[in-house]
Amino acid sequence: MLIEHRGQRPVVPASAYVAPTAVLCGAVTLGERARVLHGAVLTAEDGEVRTGADVVVMENALVRGRREHPAIIGDAVLIGPHAHINGARIEDEVFVATGASVFPGAVAGAGSELRINSVLHANSILPPGTVVPIGWIAAGTPEARLFAPGQHDELWAVQRELDFPGTVYGVPRGTSMRDIMARQADHFGAHLDDRLIDDGPLPE
Repeated sequence: MLIEHRGQRPVVPASAYVAPTAVLCGAVTLGERARVLHGAVLTAEDGEVRTGADVVVMENALVRGRREHPAIIGDAVLIGPHAHINGARIEDEVFVATGASVFPGAVAGAGSELRINSVLHANSILPPGTVVPIGWIAAGTPEARLFAPGQHDELWAVQRELDFPGTVYGVPRGTSMRDIMARQADHFGAHLDDRLIDDGPLPE
């Protein structure tokens, strides 16, 4: 499904494939021979999504572009089922496994691997060729450190300096969930004006 959002339409080259149940919304540009499989969503909220060539976005993955943090995917990248790429840059030849998450402002360096259910935290820089083990967390800048599940105190010492709430929600740490969600409801309310391309307004 191709959707116009904020006046922007997806760009899909003839060599690409988008499954009938996948969604491309707004300023999404696919590279040559890109493949977007069933249930995957590439959504350019208020910033673009762009993939390189020979990228495969597997079933039910989410790639989200943001104003301050577009989602830029290099060449020859695999984004596995149920993976989540939110406002991040994924360089060439990166493997993003099933259920992995990459948060706004993060960079996964060329040839790196984010294995099953791993996390690359907001504003963290994963050096080229780094492997994040299954379920581990990479956090920090200018070079991310790797944390095993259960290293909560060590992780928090790094994570708190990365400004997750400011980067993701545009608010200072300690802002109430009620205020955050009111802002989020306003932000995502922009989809009320979305249009299916060639099919008129979205059904109510």
